[in-house]
Amino acid sequence: MNQGVMLNAYPDSMGKNLGDIVAVLEKPELKDAFSSFYILPSMFHTDLDRGFSVQDYGLEESLATREDLQHLMDLGIDLKLDFILNHASVLSPQFQDLIKHGDASKYKDFFINWNTFWEGHGTMNAEGFIEPDADLIKDMFFRKPGLPILMVEFPDGHQVPYWNTFYQKVWEEHGKTQYLGQMDLNIKSELVWEFYEDTLRTLASYGASIVRLDAFAYASKEVGKRNFFNEPETWEILERLTKLANKYGLTFLPEIHASYEEARFRQVTDKGYMTYDFFLPGLIIDALESGNGSHLQKWANEIQDNHIGVVNMLGCHDGIPLLDLKGILPEAQIQNLIDVVVARGGFVKDLHGAKNVYYQVNATYYSALGDNDKKMLLARALQMFMPGKPQVWYLDLFAGKNDHEAMKRAGEGGHKEINRTNLSTEEINDRLTWPVVRKQIELLQLRNTHPAFGEGAHMDFTCNGSKVAITWTKGDAKISLDADLSAATYTIRK
Repeated sequence: MNQGVMLNAYPDSMGKNLGDIVAVLEKPELKDAFSSFYILPSMFHTDLDRGFSVQDYGLEESLATREDLQHLMDLGIDLKLDFILNHASVLSPQFQDLIKHGDASKYKDFFINWNTFWEGHGTMNAEGFIEPDADLIKDMFFRKPGLPILMVEFPDGHQVPYWNTFYQKVWEEHGKTQYLGQMDLNIKSELVWEFYEDTLRTLASYGASIVRLDAFAYASKEVGKRNFFNEPETWEILERLTKLANKYGLTFLPEIHASYEEARFRQVTDKGYMTYDFFLPGLIIDALESGNGSHLQKWANEIQDNHIGVVNMLGCHDGIPLLDLKGILPEAQIQNLIDVVVARGGFVKDLHGAKNVYYQVNATYYSALGDNDKKMLLARALQMFMPGKPQVWYLDLFAGKNDHEAMKRAGEGGHKEINRTNLSTEEINDRLTWPVVRKQIELLQLRNTHPAFGEGAHMDFTCNGSKVAITWTKGDAKISLDADLSAATYTIRK
């Protein structure tokens, strides 16, 4: 996998569709800025969660075509695409077949029948679903209040509970039950594994080289386990998936949100996979706000010394991770970060309502830094000089501010829209003249082309309070970043 810079956007984030993004990437101002592109999954047939509720993996032609994808590859840009293996939309052909044919459906076991799963391990209640024995679910990880169930009406009128970890909505329309939501797939069904292979084959046909495994830690379900990152089952699933991926020349990037102290990133590395550096976004904000780079230095050295393969970032479509920082930053410092970003217009969403269990803070990275050009540029420079493959959220690149109006339009649960503002082609052209944008692009081009960042390069990171120096060396090539965190200034020596 190349270590060059990766763009991250929806297909309609920069213009109306992927073709418009291709036109932007062809501009001379962006030459050599990117070598990869993570296209978010609204390019597929989806219905909810801006793409993460997939009906099927066919292309949404109004947003992306095979010609667009080929054009990207012709520009020397490889692709990272999403595979949502834990769940599928209720509008998927498999679920639609289930509600049409009920017990006669070929896909009856494609999803997880709650009562079948918990049979013998709980008590059937008056509503028609088993309430598991308390000791079996006391440690289960829930993403929403209550049991993760969707009651599905079969053609004969009786209701069957199916496992539903994430979103659900049920209503009556013209005398018929209607559904929205994402249904968990039954990892023990061979039909599901046939679907998995078909999906990977499809993604490879689009030109994917990296496949992000979204929510894969939820896929394993076992009675009496946490049902998030069950072990050893999660690793067994990943191993079986990898054998399929190898057939199609795909590299997996498992997505795991877990605190530093849990060391899940080490487990992923030990198994031979890349992982997301969800620690870097918060560590950089902490370094800039505290004027101390020691925590950042510790993490950079840990990545290099332990050969941890990471994709790093500042912002992304989900927000700025905070839960992940536990164990690498003191609790008081994490709370201070929350307070600072919220004071600058950010929004904190607790994990399914639980107090003091922070999952992420929703804000643009630029606004999290106080809409400060100097801090944004230094943050980007630090990212470019950290180990790993840098991923760049389009709105960070174009100095996007918190979009509170978008949050209001989205209503309840729309907090993520604060950092998902679509930019028109005209807005892109205007922002390409902004110094904070032009200078970021120069940093991307430097990271993408300088030989000192090549595979096998060595990093030296020194820190003395607010003064940070990072030097990369490969053979005769050498490049250094000297930064003053308190003054938010930096120089680059080649």
